[in-house]
Amino acid sequence: MARSHLTLAALATSAVPGLDVVQARSHGSSGRSSGAPGAYDSAVLLDRDGRSLIIRVPLSQAAETEQSADLVALRALTVGNRSRLPFDVPQFVGQAPLSGTRAVVYEFLPGDTFDADALTGHAGVSGSIGRAIAAIHGLPTAVVSDAGLTQRSAQDCRTEVIDLIGRTEATGYLPAALLRRWELATDDDALWQFLPCVIHGSLSAESFLIGEDSVTAVLGWAALSVGDPARDLNWLLASRGAAGEAAIASYGGVRQGNDPRITQRAMLYAELELARWLLHGTDTRNQGIVDDAVAMLDGLVENVHHATSHPLSPKTGPILNVSEVESLLAATPYAAVKRAPAAAMHTDAYTLSDFETGEFADEPDTTGAIDVVGDGTDTGTGAEVRDTTEDHAATRSASE
Repeated sequence: MARSHLTLAALATSAVPGLDVVQARSHGSSGRSSGAPGAYDSAVLLDRDGRSLIIRVPLSQAAETEQSADLVALRALTVGNRSRLPFDVPQFVGQAPLSGTRAVVYEFLPGDTFDADALTGHAGVSGSIGRAIAAIHGLPTAVVSDAGLTQRSAQDCRTEVIDLIGRTEATGYLPAALLRRWELATDDDALWQFLPCVIHGSLSAESFLIGEDSVTAVLGWAALSVGDPARDLNWLLASRGAAGEAAIASYGGVRQGNDPRITQRAMLYAELELARWLLHGTDTRNQGIVDDAVAMLDGLVENVHHATSHPLSPKTGPILNVSEVESLLAATPYAAVKRAPAAAMHTDAYTLSDFETGEFADEPDTTGAIDVVGDGTDTGTGAEVRDTTEDHAATRSASE
């Protein structure tokens, strides 16, 4: 049974010595808290000095764990660290034990919450969001290390993703097309070349309070850590239109593009949220959640097949070793080598219109060029390949 706002007000006076509550009202747990709806009993209070406070009592073990982590993070965000941020962060005021858990009182921060589409629909707000996230990522990593919070390397982040994909595949519900897409991303070394930084770790539309067309506060710091900055951007890719991209562009303007593949990793994390939802369904044996996740995964497959979803990593061909290349050259007639480029001009780096307009007319003529991916060198044009092959043949004849 939910606790009334009057009961919560009485708890607050126990948590904060000398608190004199003059007004109290119930407060829903969705929107203004970091937990899911129904995760907390909460109330907004007004004391005699005109200060607004909020008290929250967790209703589950998961909510209590989250609240405890949030308190550790808020303590790590000292006055000096908060001064680096262009928005407010909740301030811990007091706590009181309660039936195996605890009631926690914070300062109540003003502002409104919106869903992702509405939040990024305003150019000013969208830009403010990008700058707010960049400010978090610009915090010194000592904020996390001094508090004993989690620190992940780029390889740690990659390993976590590989593990998540493996667990999702084990459910038997993961479409093969998505498995291949995600595996190509985790196999792409360049995608994981980034510098870890301080991240919020669980940003969503509900994390932001908005006032006067800008971010006034950020909530829900339980996942504060050092890790992949793309984790804080993936939710933006779910917004409609170019609004999410505008926020990411604003972010990149502050961070000065020091991570060229961050958007692709953010897209990967966004897609993997469906995997997490599926695993939640299988772990809790909730077939309704499983069916919902499977339907969304099937929809993602449709997007991938119809090229409405951008690639997560560049397309690459098979890698040949030296002996395989020599065998290929020996077995390939000269005429076929000359024709090969026309049949192999399938690349994401150029478009057909580029060639039709003659944009590349000044490029060196490499007709018949064959790249040996195995050693990273270019064997030259088809004619050179033929000449080299004939030279080897002549050398063998002379030696015999």
